Amino acid sequence: MQMQKFINKPEDLTNELLEGLALSNADLISLEQGNLVVNKKLAEADRVTIVTLGGTGHEPAISGFVGEGMIDISVAGNIFAAPGPQACVEAIKMADKGHGVLFVVLNHAGDMLTGNLTMKQIKKLGIPVIKVVTQEDIANAPRENAEDRRGLVGCVPLYHIAGAAAAQGKSLEEVAAIAQRFADNMATIAVATKGATHPATGMEIAHIEDGIMEVGMGQHGEGGGGSQPMKSADETAAIMLEALLKDLDVKAGEKLMVVINGSGSTTLMEQLIVFRAVHKLLAAKGIEIVANMVGEILTVQETAGFQMSIARMDDEMIALWKAPARTPYFKN
Repeated sequence: MQMQKFINKPEDLTNELLEGLALSNADLISLEQGNLVVNKKLAEADRVTIVTLGGTGHEPAISGFVGEGMIDISVAGNIFAAPGPQACVEAIKMADKGHGVLFVVLNHAGDMLTGNLTMKQIKKLGIPVIKVVTQEDIANAPRENAEDRRGLVGCVPLYHIAGAAAAQGKSLEEVAAIAQRFADNMATIAVATKGATHPATGMEIAHIEDGIMEVGMGQHGEGGGGSQPMKSADETAAIMLEALLKDLDVKAGEKLMVVINGSGSTTLMEQLIVFRAVHKLLAAKGIEIVANMVGEILTVQETAGFQMSIARMDDEMIALWKAPARTPYFKN
């Protein structure tokens, strides 16, 4: 069966989408050898810089958040695949401006393997680098086993929190501590009603029966163990939010960031209805939303569903979130 996607040769997908991203945002980013998406203002960066990695196929993440106040270099892999460590080493060498590099890695097997191999090579080069891992998916491991949790959309607000701290001239240790504190205080869960197909092969990467929703599905179609009959927006929002609040032990009077991330084919209409439900539920509990993102941020092709993410915010985090940023898909 022929795929109904506007592509050319499957083997050219990554190169062509990155070229299109760079051409459509030529004032902000450039595409360098090795599939490195680079902040156009990196050369003048007299500060800590930020490097991250990840497979393509999740647009606009991750490379769409390269630019001022967020990522300095995104090392892009092929569709749903981590890049190799050598590309990451080259990115870190390019990024370092004498103040060290924050290296953000999402907790997925391939990304972690590349990240760990990269750190071994960087140690030999003597470049100051601190690695921060995002692992906030509450569906596949309890908080006490956070190292087993998958990294989901929470990486994106973390990029800006860390980028804003770096822009203030904070040291590498300070930037890393802020990023880690944000990572430790966020939680995400996903729901899906239809899985994606791999854009290079047309193969279905997750199958969900009609009338069923999977609460806790992973980024690449990993099962979450939460199959149940399809429910309304309000009911679904309540199920997901209660799990997140319990995980973070959020109390009345606290302040939160809320992210509703469309997974690929869920409409903005649906996302906004879900955010409305979350807002009402939190208000009833005496919990204030002080920051939010609603829209397609980190997708999985045409997956139907969304990710809900919350993060505990304090005055420092709120100020960092409000700091300037200018990237292809996020501007403050």
